[in-house]
Amino acid sequence: MRSSSFLFACVALPIALASPASEYQTVLSELGGFEHLSESLHNSFTHAAEQAKKVLKDSQEKVDTWITGGQKFVKQNGLVYELVTLPTFPDHQLRVTDPDICDPKVKQHSGYLDISDGKHLFFWFFESRTSPKSAPVTLWLNGGPGCSSMAGLLFENGPCQIADDGKNVTYNKHSWNSHSNMIFLDQPVNVGYSYSSDGSTVNNTPVAAEDVYAFLELFFSKYPEYADAPFHVAAESYGGTYAPHIASVIHAKNTKLKATANAPTPRPKHINLASIILANGLTEPRTQFGTIPDYVCNGPFPVYAPDGAECAALRTKVPTCQRLIQSCYDFNSRWTCVPALAYCNSQLMGPLQQTGLNLYDVRKKCDRSKDGDLCYRQMSWVETYLNKPDIKKTLGVPSEVEFQSCNIGINQAFFGQGDGAKNSAILIPSLIEDGIRMLVYAGNADAMCNYIGNEAWVSNLEHTFHEEFSKAKPIPWVTLDSGKIAGEVRSAGGDGFTAGNVTFVQVYDAGHMVPYDQPEAAQDLFTRWILDVPLTLNATAAASVLHIPFGGF
Repeated sequence: MRSSSFLFACVALPIALASPASEYQTVLSELGGFEHLSESLHNSFTHAAEQAKKVLKDSQEKVDTWITGGQKFVKQNGLVYELVTLPTFPDHQLRVTDPDICDPKVKQHSGYLDISDGKHLFFWFFESRTSPKSAPVTLWLNGGPGCSSMAGLLFENGPCQIADDGKNVTYNKHSWNSHSNMIFLDQPVNVGYSYSSDGSTVNNTPVAAEDVYAFLELFFSKYPEYADAPFHVAAESYGGTYAPHIASVIHAKNTKLKATANAPTPRPKHINLASIILANGLTEPRTQFGTIPDYVCNGPFPVYAPDGAECAALRTKVPTCQRLIQSCYDFNSRWTCVPALAYCNSQLMGPLQQTGLNLYDVRKKCDRSKDGDLCYRQMSWVETYLNKPDIKKTLGVPSEVEFQSCNIGINQAFFGQGDGAKNSAILIPSLIEDGIRMLVYAGNADAMCNYIGNEAWVSNLEHTFHEEFSKAKPIPWVTLDSGKIAGEVRSAGGDGFTAGNVTFVQVYDAGHMVPYDQPEAAQDLFTRWILDVPLTLNATAAASVLHIPFGGF
């Protein structure tokens, strides 16, 4: 991440416009010109092309392959990987190695999905600390678009946490691999450790989702011991857009497999999709942008005086924003979606950027000269650590690949397609109807993807459990470890005996990155969800159901 003018998460900024003439003039006058974007995109793609040249030059060095014990190995870039191929994905291969850092007591795998068009997606897998053979599998994705899941690993919910200005990592007792096998994936291409060897890029979520599906197929083929476990897609921030698309691709492929059960082999593997987990996400922009004045003026941590001029001005922008986003929903074109995204970000999020607050946690100030572009200095620590030559070598990362926590070029490429203005929530009802559960949670100090907007779109979603959810009252959620009230829950489905089919959780005293602000609560929430234990049980009862002594995981 190299630009202080951009906020990563529920936003991504501007380009050209197309809307009815009178509204076009209004929007254009309020936004100004966008000549800077084409220059910025050019610079970003130039950087990607330069990195591709470096990687390509290195990859053209001699590559040795051999077979030992029936397994194929390759030595490339001075690194040794096991090579995995699959007949059903002839244009893909998996290069894997087995690191022993971060959480050395558990089995780990890392490496790359190589796609023939020059894309290479990096992953890092950790077995569960508890009963890995029977534990579920969770894919964790950070958002952006353009932000690395390795930042989530080292800053939020992974087995180790960044420390000492990036010199070291420390053990995380609240890691999500306490009860789940965890995959952290850098996607789309050119995010984090992922790279392109020919300048290839991805600029929209549907294409990115297909690449993720291919990765999962090869991963489960290589490691069949995890293939039948319940599988969860957990994604934060712009991951609220990613996850429904990924889950929808998995669901569609599973449905096709079922319909062609008697077809000759080889066939893709069925992925046992159990749930999607959306963390402070951007999923239904029309509703979510519309709640920005409600949150910053009347939320638990008001940014402006409710009856002040700032709130009045923000509220006047909502109708135009929602009208433009509705046009994007109706016509689904970059010519309708980009103007919507540009207007809503500029007019509703833009003023908040001038407050000096950390919009990921409005309880805090943000001094970008000290805290960095994302208001968390630990993001630069992550970059320092992951760019260390010994860490790259251990993880199987080519030395020429430069790790960035967030890639502005990817962010702007997605913006240029209007991707962030599109409605991903419409993909979810068919998943719910087929038994795939959904958890949406949000920290109540986050202004980027605020909890009011997240709860609102979940409430509006039409499905079998809609009426039950709309009548559900918020119930306190008490953690197992400390017995504190960590938030409130609304849930439908499950008759009180499970975590529910559709569940929304407001997490108290947490910002955009709940596992960072409330690690104990985040682990409690995640563990109960994947093990399907009600969040509304008191701590003693929940511990009894989970067969865990009261006092923690």
